[in-house]
Amino acid sequence: MATREIRHLAQHFPSSPRERLSFFRSLPVHKQGFLLLALPGEQQRAILHHLHKEEIVAFLRYLDPDEVSDLLYPLSSRRRAGILEQLGADIREKVEFLLKFDPRSAAGMMSLDYVEVDHDATFGQVSRIIKRHEQRTGKFPTVLVVQDGFLVGELPGHLLLLRNQKERVRHHFRKIIQVQYDTHQNEVLRLFTKNPRAKVVVLDDEQSILGIIYSDDVLRVLQQRPAHSLSDFAGITDEDILAPFTEKVKRRWWWLVINLGTAFIASWVVGLFQNVIQAFVLLAVYMPIVAGMGGNAATQTLAVMVRGMTLGEVQWKGARRIIFHEILAGVVNGAIIGLAAGVVALLVNQQPVLGLILFLSMMVNLAVAGFFGAIIPLLMRALGKDPATSASIFITTATDVCGFFAFLWLASILL
Repeated sequence: MATREIRHLAQHFPSSPRERLSFFRSLPVHKQGFLLLALPGEQQRAILHHLHKEEIVAFLRYLDPDEVSDLLYPLSSRRRAGILEQLGADIREKVEFLLKFDPRSAAGMMSLDYVEVDHDATFGQVSRIIKRHEQRTGKFPTVLVVQDGFLVGELPGHLLLLRNQKERVRHHFRKIIQVQYDTHQNEVLRLFTKNPRAKVVVLDDEQSILGIIYSDDVLRVLQQRPAHSLSDFAGITDEDILAPFTEKVKRRWWWLVINLGTAFIASWVVGLFQNVIQAFVLLAVYMPIVAGMGGNAATQTLAVMVRGMTLGEVQWKGARRIIFHEILAGVVNGAIIGLAAGVVALLVNQQPVLGLILFLSMMVNLAVAGFFGAIIPLLMRALGKDPATSASIFITTATDVCGFFAFLWLASILL
């Protein structure tokens, strides 16, 4: 199925639940499953809930076993069993095998698009095995070489064209990355980040081959995670962009109330220095600059931290060094930005002391931004929460309060 066509259909999917179902049913059966895979999980579940068993079985026949298992996993065991009964014996066996595993594990990500050949097989024998697989599945498989039942490597496909048909494969395989079936999805993502074009073989407890993970499978996960994290930054979790306005209000209002409360805290800090601001009105012009730069710097740190935690690169152990480096980077960046802002204040307002205040407060606030941008996601994960959930609200509060306080406190002393 053409990826561009499916992407276009997903982007123009109707907003009304009733229209979605009608539109989905109007599509040719061979396109329905691919469109369903391209939709958000919430829309997938809603459509599957309203489809008859026969309708689901019809489009599942056009999908690979790993794609079928992805769609069936959220269904109740009873409904899933009823659907599996209607599938062919070959695909049913594979899907039932894949459904045994946690979808967040390596086994939950794997596909069965591979063949095993003995290290003593000839290239002619391998070609015949591949041909049978292609006739059955329509796909060219990864060729895994085994010796005494254990994986020893992968046979590159291009060698089938270069080697004599009677030559044996034992000297031509190469190493391939291996993981246990229960390896967490985050660790698999980390492996592919370091080896973008790799393939990963999934093994069971006896070191037998269970399946293989391709970079395309991992790429889909990586493409979904930024969108999920960005919605979490704003306190909007798993919200459908086409949802009615009542659903949007229901999901967002509480976080906006919290944000209002934190804004009052920042306002209270400013009120402490009301006399200073009245005496030096020019301070009000530069206050948003100090707070805004702190918020931007904290968001940068937060994005890096969440990505590192997602890939398993950031843990509490060793976090002290990461936090220290973020604070140090904030101080240096604050000095650079503060110097530029100070020069502007000097040239535009002929206020060298104001320039000094901007310079010092910018360093303080960007150091604070580095600290809170690094520590908040770690604390939230320690509390069992999504590290990205509502983080921007708390970070904005920290940088606003600290930025205003540092700027106005220095102004009260130096002006």
